[in-house]
Amino acid sequence: MIQYSLKCADGHEFDSWFQSAAAFDKLAAAGMVTCAVCGGTSVEKAIMAPRVRPGRKAVSGVGEPERQAAPAAAPAPAPAPAPVPAPAGPGMLSRPSGEVEQAIADLRKKVEENSDYVGDSFVQEARAMHLGETPERAIHGEAKLEDARELIEEGVPVMPLPFRPGRKSN
Repeated sequence: MIQYSLKCADGHEFDSWFQSAAAFDKLAAAGMVTCAVCGGTSVEKAIMAPRVRPGRKAVSGVGEPERQAAPAAAPAPAPAPAPVPAPAGPGMLSRPSGEVEQAIADLRKKVEENSDYVGDSFVQEARAMHLGETPERAIHGEAKLEDARELIEEGVPVMPLPFRPGRKSN
């Protein structure tokens, strides 16, 4: 696994994990890497410093020869402490770290509590409700961009969500 700092065309910065560097490249080329804030698909790697762990000897100081320090002209400023993530709740990898992320988390909770997840059947379900073939109800699911555009052109009231639906596993 590898973690990348990412940045979208609108300047939103966020981190994400990928199986490998090649997996990121493949997903990005397919337009499947989206901004965590705005959902944009124009996402690229941002400049980031690698995380390097010191070796055992450096941590313990065992086996290292003593070194004389060169006189410093001015003390270097201490690095800012890294933010400590809040403890995660059940089923969560991390808690929202800002107002936007909290608003998205709240929206997700509200959508999941008040609508039915129809998965890949979203386009068919939305169209059938619009045509009066099935009773109206609140739904959410997944659709290809071309299919969503067709629904909008047909006058079906749909809206993209700023998150991916949760997947249930066996």
